Amino acid sequence: MLKSNERVTVYMEGHIDSDYGKMGTGVVRYLKNPIVGVIDKTHAGKSMKDFIDIEREIPIIENVNRAISLGAEVLVIGIAPSGGRIPDSWKPIIEESIKSGLSIVNGLHDLLLPEWRNIINRGKQWIWDVRVPQFTPTIATARASSLSNKRVLFIGTDMAVGKMTSGLELYEDLLQRRVKVGFIATGQIGITIMGRGIPLDAFKTDHACGAVEQMVMEDADKEILIVEGQGSLLHPGSSATLPLMRGSCPTHLILCIRADKMTLRSPKNIIIPDLKKFIALNEDLATVVGTYPRAKVIGICANTSMLSKENAKNFIYSISEKTGVETTDPVRFGVSGISNLLLKA
Repeated sequence: MLKSNERVTVYMEGHIDSDYGKMGTGVVRYLKNPIVGVIDKTHAGKSMKDFIDIEREIPIIENVNRAISLGAEVLVIGIAPSGGRIPDSWKPIIEESIKSGLSIVNGLHDLLLPEWRNIINRGKQWIWDVRVPQFTPTIATARASSLSNKRVLFIGTDMAVGKMTSGLELYEDLLQRRVKVGFIATGQIGITIMGRGIPLDAFKTDHACGAVEQMVMEDADKEILIVEGQGSLLHPGSSATLPLMRGSCPTHLILCIRADKMTLRSPKNIIIPDLKKFIALNEDLATVVGTYPRAKVIGICANTSMLSKENAKNFIYSISEKTGVETTDPVRFGVSGISNLLLKA
């Protein structure tokens, strides 16, 4: 497990500016550990500030040796290829890192510990395969529906639309307001950042709802619980939304979208439907004709990073006008409006 004082380097070779680099981007943006550098020889000499909006200065460096010379103790694999598989081309980098004394954080489905356990220096090194479930839950029984707190689930029109980013932005905003808030991580990035959570896509289908429920009940003392979203009801390859809904019995929903997408990223033949109708669908499924707590979409978080600031503001205004829902880009413009609504609800 990653300790908060351990110095980190993030491996993002060739993917700093691609969707497959979202693990690394999330770590760079939100991990509290000191980060000595991001490895990508193509962009070595530049700064992560050249690619994402962050406050701290994180250099882009050429290789593992340079990271170690800067004091790195842990290598985080910051690339998430399709299917979560580790390419053979990465294995020399992993071996070099381990033999050089680095511990490893791996958020992919392919596990590193079984293959590399015999060469790590036990007591000084570790390998954290984040996507390994840490418990076997009981079958969910809707226990969360009996809680009196506010449970906010992030939903999306697609995968990789900013559900984790938006959730963490809301979490940080509420922390600054001194609200008793918790964040339930359900994916590899969130778990790495928070140090705990459930790798939802690694649980058996029958156990997924119960895993979410167990985490919610463990944080039942929190006034507000932020539940990191996964997948989308719209995506043919996603089955994550319903376990999140049933396990958390949400009281509030926040929809995440990308400003530049009218279809799914893949398959592109699936068109994103009218947002008001999509919101109603999610609300109805969360509530199931009054069986579970009434869940309303109280905010829309839009990723407008591909637009100019002026066009982003116009887009956000148009979405808010069309849907009647508070809309923002959480990274560019903050989430104070959504926080205010949530606290008043």
